[in-house]
Amino acid sequence: MKPGRFIKTIVILTMVFFYLPLFIVVLMSFNSAKSPVWSGFTLKWYLELFTREYSVWHAFRNSLIVAIVSSTVSTAIGTLTAIELFWRKSRLENSIWFLTYLPFVVPDVIIGISLLLLFSMFKVQLGLFTITLAHITFSIPYTMMIVHSRLQDFDRSIIEAAYDLGSTDFQVFYRVIIPNLVPGIVAAFLLAFTLSIDDFVITFFVAGPGSTTLPIQIYSMIRFGISPTVNAISTFMIAGTILIGFVLRKFVRYIF
Repeated sequence: MKPGRFIKTIVILTMVFFYLPLFIVVLMSFNSAKSPVWSGFTLKWYLELFTREYSVWHAFRNSLIVAIVSSTVSTAIGTLTAIELFWRKSRLENSIWFLTYLPFVVPDVIIGISLLLLFSMFKVQLGLFTITLAHITFSIPYTMMIVHSRLQDFDRSIIEAAYDLGSTDFQVFYRVIIPNLVPGIVAAFLLAFTLSIDDFVITFFVAGPGSTTLPIQIYSMIRFGISPTVNAISTFMIAGTILIGFVLRKFVRYIF
């Protein structure tokens, strides 16, 4: 069945509604005036971003550190947990999956407040460490789900063949299981990285002095009016996202 004209129109309008704000952000980053009215082309906001907005780059560095560490740890934990649940059936499996699904439906505000109370109870100083722990916590369920979905298509006969050839448990794990799970592991890492670098609500509750991330920094900047510098930052992030997506689509299939 071919999609009708009505469905095509809905799809086109949805795409326009989604991408038009991004186009406006990029366009306004080159606007010479601070108002949303176009007044001429300029690059001064990019110059200001690189010469004056040191706090932005400090926040970006914090976001990058937290995203890399939390994504790596949550992907490792999620991968090992998914493998364990897939190969060793347990009476607690349903309970574990229930706890895994729970963060998907619990509002971020509740998770942020809960983590803040937990850190306060144990007198843990708020900073990059607490932000990283929080991001690991809410990223693990996503990594588990992605790796577990990859395991659904796994051929168990490969493992049996490896054992017949004399492989040990460790050799089966890192020479058979892990190589077959690499696409799922990479996808889980990228999703965890995106969730981490984009998170605002939970980070807002568990951040401390000197641990401002990029979303919090942008929020603090727009509280006093939308600065064109924010548009310049957003343009760089949009360009980086497009570049990463292009590289992954172009070259990842040759790797795997």
